[in-house]
Amino acid sequence: MDRVDTVLLPELDGPVPATLPRALGLLSLALGVGALAAPRSLARLTGVDDSPAAQAVVPAVGARELVHAVGLLTGRRPAGWAWTRVAGDALDLTLLARAMADRRGERRRRVALTTAAIAGIAALDTVVAVAAGRARRARARVIRMEIAVTVNRSPAEAYRFWRDMENLPKFMAHLESVRADDLRRSHWVARGPAGRHVEWDAEIIDDQPNRSITWRSLPGTRVANAGRVGFVPAPGDRGTEVRVHLRYAPPAGALGRAVAKLFGEEPEQQVRDDLRRFKQVLEAGEVVRSEGSPNGISVRQQAMQRPAQPLPASRR
Repeated sequence: MDRVDTVLLPELDGPVPATLPRALGLLSLALGVGALAAPRSLARLTGVDDSPAAQAVVPAVGARELVHAVGLLTGRRPAGWAWTRVAGDALDLTLLARAMADRRGERRRRVALTTAAIAGIAALDTVVAVAAGRARRARARVIRMEIAVTVNRSPAEAYRFWRDMENLPKFMAHLESVRADDLRRSHWVARGPAGRHVEWDAEIIDDQPNRSITWRSLPGTRVANAGRVGFVPAPGDRGTEVRVHLRYAPPAGALGRAVAKLFGEEPEQQVRDDLRRFKQVLEAGEVVRSEGSPNGISVRQQAMQRPAQPLPASRR
C-alpha cells in the first residue's frame, strides 16, 4: 500500500501545496530568532522602540513564533498550527493599532508599514489554514483497501489484459465504459447508487510491464481515486497473484459508503467481486453467473442470479 499512499491526488492532497505550511514555519522561525536575538533592533525597525513595554512584548512574540515554527515544520496538524498563526496575527494587529494611535512622524510611518506587512501575512495565514483544513477533511474520508486473487495465467497475460483499459468493463460490473485517449490517459463512466452515473478522467503514472500498473484520477472528478494493481508469480507455479491496492474518497464520506452498501454496492465487496470476474474472464473466457458467483450482496442482486448464464454482451 505504500506506493499508492505516495500518489498525489489533487482532490485529496490539495488544494494547498504541502510546501506552504512549511514556508510559514520557516517564516515563524526567522521572526522568532530575530525577535529573541535582537529585540531592540526589531523594536526600532517596527517603530515601537520608545515603549518600555516593547522590551517584554517583542521577546514574547519571538517565543510564540518559535512555537509556531516547531508545529508547522514537524508537519503535524498544519491546519491547526496555521490557525494559531492567524490568532497571533490578530493579536499583533491589535497591539500595532494601539501603538499607531500614540505615535507621530517617522515612528508612526514604521508602525504603519509593520501593520501592512502583518496584515498581508495574516491574509496568507488564513488562506493556508482554510485550505489545509479542507485537505485534512478530504484525507479523513479516504477509504483504503487491499484485495488479491490468484489467476491461473502468467503475469504477462494478466498484465496485458488489464493494461488495455477498454477491457476493464468486461469484469468491473460498475463500469459502463472506459475509453483510452492515449497510452496513459483514459475516460471512465461508472454506475453509481440509485442509477446515477459518474464520469472522470484518469492517468497511468507508473507502468512496469508484466509487474504493476499505478493510476490516479485527474482533477475535477467527484470521486477522487488512486490505485495500483500488481502481478506477482504465485508460489508453486500456480499462476499469478493479482493484488489491487486502492484508495478513494466518496463524496459523502461514511454516509455515502453506508448508502452504497444499502444498494448492494459496498466498495470493498465490489472490488472483490470484480477480481473474481477478472479470474473468470482470463481462465474461462467469459463471466458466468451461478448461485455462488460474485454478483453483489444485495437482496435484489442475489434474486437475479441464474445458474451458468453468461452476462449480456454489453456487460462483458
